[in-house]
Amino acid sequence: MTALALARSWRPKTFSQLVGQDHVVKALTHALDQGRLHHAWLFTGTRGVGKTTIARIIAKALNCVGEDGQGQMTSTPCGKCASCVAIDSGSSVDYIEMDAASNRKVEEITPLLESAAYSPSGSRFKIFMIDEVHMLTNHAFNAMLKTLEEPPEHVKFILATTDPQKIPVTILSRCLQFNLKQMPVPLIVEHLEKVLAAENVECETNALRVLAKAAQGSMRDALSLTDQAIAYAAGKVSEEAVRGMLGTLDDAYLIRILDSLIAKDGATLLAISNEMGERSMSFSLALADLSSLIQKIAAAQIVPESVLEDWPEAAEIRRLASALTKEEAQLFYQISITSRPDLSLAPDEQTGFAMTLLRMLAFRPGNETPGRVGNSAPPVASAPRPSAPANQTAAPVRSAPAASTPAAAKPAAAAPAVPAPVATASAANRPDWHSLMRQLPVKGLVQQLAFQTELQDWEDSPVGVRATVVTPMPQLASEASIGRLADALTAHFGKPIKVIIEKGEVEGKTVAKVDAQIHQEKRQNAEQMIAQDPFIQQLEKEFGAKVVGGSVKPL
Repeated sequence: MTALALARSWRPKTFSQLVGQDHVVKALTHALDQGRLHHAWLFTGTRGVGKTTIARIIAKALNCVGEDGQGQMTSTPCGKCASCVAIDSGSSVDYIEMDAASNRKVEEITPLLESAAYSPSGSRFKIFMIDEVHMLTNHAFNAMLKTLEEPPEHVKFILATTDPQKIPVTILSRCLQFNLKQMPVPLIVEHLEKVLAAENVECETNALRVLAKAAQGSMRDALSLTDQAIAYAAGKVSEEAVRGMLGTLDDAYLIRILDSLIAKDGATLLAISNEMGERSMSFSLALADLSSLIQKIAAAQIVPESVLEDWPEAAEIRRLASALTKEEAQLFYQISITSRPDLSLAPDEQTGFAMTLLRMLAFRPGNETPGRVGNSAPPVASAPRPSAPANQTAAPVRSAPAASTPAAAKPAAAAPAVPAPVATASAANRPDWHSLMRQLPVKGLVQQLAFQTELQDWEDSPVGVRATVVTPMPQLASEASIGRLADALTAHFGKPIKVIIEKGEVEGKTVAKVDAQIHQEKRQNAEQMIAQDPFIQQLEKEFGAKVVGGSVKPL
């Protein structure tokens, strides 16, 4: 005989068995006990938090007649009468569940609405439960409006969705809406302990904690993963077996990574990355776990009592909180969360993960170790003109006769061989914004945003910098672009930098304007050279040739 999945065999049958949705249970039980019932309910929330389960419990509560057949509506359905048994088994003709994902057209919803006019066959109410209701078409929603607003007295509607933003407001206004919460990790762990104890399966609390984190707030996912862990472990559900099944990282790896960062040991960081690759661990989940651990460390630095004694890693968190500075914890956290999307751009995930660890080491605040990972040379190179602006040192060489070339353009030809000065900043000295924007290793839209900005305010403090910049093109300033620009500045200065973008006209010249001016001058020089070329002049004289305006482009 095939065993029933835990998610099905442990589906709650009554309100008292529901876990984590006390606010919904309280409202519904009071309404049932007082007889103040609405005609339509809407339940929203992520997958596996109890939307369909609550709908079935409500259906049993409305139609329960008790074991003696004389009962009334109740918030505690008996589960033994014919109506309760039929709803539990899915055979009730008066409780209709419909999946809107596969029945989304108006032609499919119309027969259901037409059947609402007929009385229930043997129950107190006819109940329509529409799951994933946001999948219905606009025509189907419009067809529901009148019936949903004023249904017959014997009809109740229960709607469920994971995406309430897609439901028209005309539908929302006709329903009582309940938002179901995601399950917190401690609550999932507590419930899994009860389930496994009843199933006579040995388990480790840390293993259940790993399963609860992987479920991401869904009790159904947690029970499904537990089913998988029981089969994988073939006995006791241990933390090692669960981590091997999920490919997640052991906390020992995370602590070794942070210890290596504290010790400035790049070789150990690479060795840990290689070891994780040999064990086929998920590097994306590893960065997620690392950022979670760093967040706990940062919280312990500010609020020491936030560290709970029942955490297995509590002692290590306190130790690392005292070994890291607050600035280091904030920078490591920022790098870990912003590096996760970049894993897909790396040659492979292991390379991206290794570069993330090296980036943490290289940009660690106050990192002055000669053998550190990164540039071994000082950041500022000696140059004959260290104070020259970027728009002069980067000026291109103009291909024009010496007589027509301005004298100021001659020294610019040697400028590419001179390293651009590195912009620095302090509380009293703002950075050369144009020079800084040319140095940042950003591309695409982020570079376009950087080149269209001008620094307005630079507030330097011990914990970081608040940079306010103005741009005439706010359409470039998306949250992602601003975040990547801030990350690049943080990496450049070695301290957290927050970028505030304001819309406005710039007073000076942005990098984009300077580049456009240089391109215009090069084009004019090229047109002048073409006009003075003897061969072109001979063609114009003998054949009446003309140079098409705007067709000359500098090389």
